[in-house]
Amino acid sequence: MTNERSATAPCGPADERVFFDATLRPNRSLGRFGFRVLMTLAGGSVMAIGVIFMIAGAWPVLGFGGLEFLLLFVAFRLNYRAGRAYERVRLTERHLEVRRFGAAGEVGQWRFEPTWVRVNVDAPADHDCRLTLSSHGNALVIGAFLSPGERFEVAEALRAAIDSWRTRWSPSIAG
Repeated sequence: MTNERSATAPCGPADERVFFDATLRPNRSLGRFGFRVLMTLAGGSVMAIGVIFMIAGAWPVLGFGGLEFLLLFVAFRLNYRAGRAYERVRLTERHLEVRRFGAAGEVGQWRFEPTWVRVNVDAPADHDCRLTLSSHGNALVIGAFLSPGERFEVAEALRAAIDSWRTRWSPSIAG
């Protein structure tokens, strides 16, 4: 998770105050260098085992090993593609906005009135817990790709930012 926060930084042409700004990204622990090393080791292993079996007369093993290597490569590429998706959660003077950027470039956007929004983590200790923003009967699950601890951390930070917004900035002041 990349969590970039700005406490009360001015932003945009209207110098709108930002109370919370976080970019939530899925964790990809294997970087580019690690991926290359893994693919080199896997390819070398498949090739060595395949050649040994081919010399022993079981030549189809080399072909199936190549297919297995190709499937491993494709699985990692799809995983990295899915890892390009992220969410941006931003609380300003006027609204709480969530933008969801998909792996294929699609963008979803939701806005909530901060006065009424509730932040809820349904079962913080459970692996399948959900971080939900709700207001006026509408609910949005965010950070589904985060670990339970990260969801709880984001929820606490967002609650604190909303509380700060409620005490420092009320809709009557925005006028």
